[in-house]
Amino acid sequence: MLKELKITLVIFGLLTLLTGVAYPGVVWMVAQLAMPDRATGSVIESGGKAVGSRLLGQAFTNPRYFWGRPSATGPFPNNSAVSSGSNQGATNPNLLSAVKDRVAALRAADPGNNVAVPVDLVTASGSGLDPQISLAAAEYQVNRVARERGLDPVRVRSLVAAATEGRTFGLLGEPRVNVLELNLALDAQSTQAP
Repeated sequence: MLKELKITLVIFGLLTLLTGVAYPGVVWMVAQLAMPDRATGSVIESGGKAVGSRLLGQAFTNPRYFWGRPSATGPFPNNSAVSSGSNQGATNPNLLSAVKDRVAALRAADPGNNVAVPVDLVTASGSGLDPQISLAAAEYQVNRVARERGLDPVRVRSLVAAATEGRTFGLLGEPRVNVLELNLALDAQSTQAP
């Protein structure tokens, strides 16, 4: 019996070293070499301070900023510790109510805008953490942001174009705009304005 216990402990120790130390270490090293920016969280800095990640959405509510997708994470929006969707089906009354409330909030923030509200501005994603919005969602917000900042809408559209990411590998997905990067570009533009 003692012999079996000793063998079990040795195997347990070896597997712990292999799967708990060596394997994660190799994966970390490969990630650092292959894609160092992503391996460290794709942190975005502004003024020497970390302000967010390219990979995680943030909740912007001020009308001077572009707003991202709604987040269904709890207990607060865009909580990366509890990434999750709302798990509500298209006919769920709670989802329909939430969408109506979100449409009303968008309309209230920009009363003159009668364009159809893009779906990604009123529905949460599966992760609840999407950092990007569609080009249609960005365009929907251009006039509000330009008006609130006292900028020409043409200038704001050029910032949207500069922040637009193409399709992955040139063919997967749709072009999209990273909301945090766009809002940082807006802040930089506003500080340069006379």
